Amino acid sequence: MGSSFHNYLLNLASLLRSDRLLRPLAVAYYVTTQCNLNCAYCEDFGRQRNDGAIPPLPLEDALQVLRVVRSGTDHLILTGGDPLLHPELAALATFARRELKFRHLTLQTNGLLLPQHETLLPFVDRLVISLDSTDAALWSSIVGVSLEHVEAVLDNVQVYARRQREFGYRLVVNCVLSPETLPGVGQVLEFCVEHDLLVSFSPQAVNNWPRYELLVSGEYYALLADLIAHKRRGAPILGSNAYLRTLLDLRSFSCYPLLVARVLPDGTLIYPCRPIEKADNGHGGRPCNLVEVGSWTEALRVSDAEYGPPPRVCTSCFQQCFVEPSLMQAKPQAFLFEWLRYRASRQGGLATYAPG
Repeated sequence: MGSSFHNYLLNLASLLRSDRLLRPLAVAYYVTTQCNLNCAYCEDFGRQRNDGAIPPLPLEDALQVLRVVRSGTDHLILTGGDPLLHPELAALATFARRELKFRHLTLQTNGLLLPQHETLLPFVDRLVISLDSTDAALWSSIVGVSLEHVEAVLDNVQVYARRQREFGYRLVVNCVLSPETLPGVGQVLEFCVEHDLLVSFSPQAVNNWPRYELLVSGEYYALLADLIAHKRRGAPILGSNAYLRTLLDLRSFSCYPLLVARVLPDGTLIYPCRPIEKADNGHGGRPCNLVEVGSWTEALRVSDAEYGPPPRVCTSCFQQCFVEPSLMQAKPQAFLFEWLRYRASRQGGLATYAPG
């Protein structure tokens, strides 16, 4: 039994005691905040923000971060920015799998540079690539790069879809729902079916809330209902019924952000989550650097001492990377139903969705 599933069971017992310092199902390590795209919906990263990027750690310190993460979970997410811009990414991935024995490694990227980094792919269990539209001209306007670059990404998605068995990963497309992309979501789903891809859908967020134009759009709610129907018929949609219905109804939920914790390029832990840390209201921040602690348990102890446990009720966002694992942790019966009924959820690693 892997440590992530073991953590899931221990977390159930913690919740019965109203203990919110939960063990991670996965940890997302933002190895770099640099990016080579300028996605219109990205609030933290992008090429226009590269001058203010957080410098990455020297390799030996980054390896220590991985050691501390491994003491807390066996599921690692390497993300960014675009992680393929990190000069030592291959060394990090190799160390994570061969030395630390992470059981599951996710690489989340925009896919532009994948042909230059194929040596990484044998170490990856899940490859997540952003794809918001199959209309190259529209997508070019959204991600802020030339049509040539967007067409290269589309080609890369198809190439590495065909090579899934060769390298042993599962390829997931992440599509951000915005007023601009709504009309083409059906084409994205058809593209994924055609190329044997899993696909996740999440709404564009503005200040951690779905963009206002979506909230007042009948087309958006009709699309969510349609996605639920497609999922029931076997479409390869990675996103639980519970999550999709939460978006459809905007129902409140108990958020457990520590289930997929975030670590910045300099090794600092974001506690308890990025939205609360950014709010700078005294309830969260960057309490410690993983280079300077001996274990994940110690990092949580330091964080709790400085900021206290995560809030009991929080409905400030509907981002999949927070909602999905929280719902699956709080509702084991829903998790079991999802796992047994939907092949896509089993293939995609439902409880450890990669952050955007």
